[in-house]
Amino acid sequence: MTYLLAISSALWLGILTSISPCPLATNVAAVSFIARRCEQPFDSLSSGILYALGRIAAYTSIGILAVWGVLNIPNASQYLQEYSAKILGPLLILVGMVLLDLISFRLPGGACLAKLHAKAVRWGHPGTFILGFIFGLAFCPVAAALFFGALIPAAIAQNSALMMPAVYGLGTGLPVVIFAILFAAGLRKIGVIVQHIATVEILARRVTGIVFILIGIYYSLAHIFGVWQ
Repeated sequence: MTYLLAISSALWLGILTSISPCPLATNVAAVSFIARRCEQPFDSLSSGILYALGRIAAYTSIGILAVWGVLNIPNASQYLQEYSAKILGPLLILVGMVLLDLISFRLPGGACLAKLHAKAVRWGHPGTFILGFIFGLAFCPVAAALFFGALIPAAIAQNSALMMPAVYGLGTGLPVVIFAILFAAGLRKIGVIVQHIATVEILARRVTGIVFILIGIYYSLAHIFGVWQ
């Protein structure tokens, strides 16, 4: 039951990442660009799926490397067993504060990724996969908080170097595939849909942020201050 809950959480975090403002705008722009370049609906749909697979591959690869790397550090397992519960509380509080826009930060690397994107768009179908992979590496603050602050610690706690990062990547790819299907069906004007998604995202992100903070407070009180023990 605990593992099933962890997998479900990984899927939800992936979906929430994909519909966050920065990734949502990037995904819509990328799929729209791909669709305009494709003459046939099937080509548009297949290119959109390849783009989504690229994003999934990026998140899965990073997750596997991060979780596997931590779990294979000498004495890491013993350290995590002793301190993970104490670290998780404050970490969840920080992630929740980022989701509620109480904390903001910038991430480097945008210029380099933009150059790679410019090359990838000229490579046809393989380029769409590479484009998705590149955009998967372009973490915005919310995506970074959800991925590194919530998913990776949970995957380490579950000793899940493959499944949870892969399910998270699947979650990030689902909205992209939906956009690709809409474009392939001829629905080119999806501005209204995006606005509705943005509204839902705000509510979902705030609810998730509050839940993270409450769970973080509980973990902190229980495992740092010894309350309820």
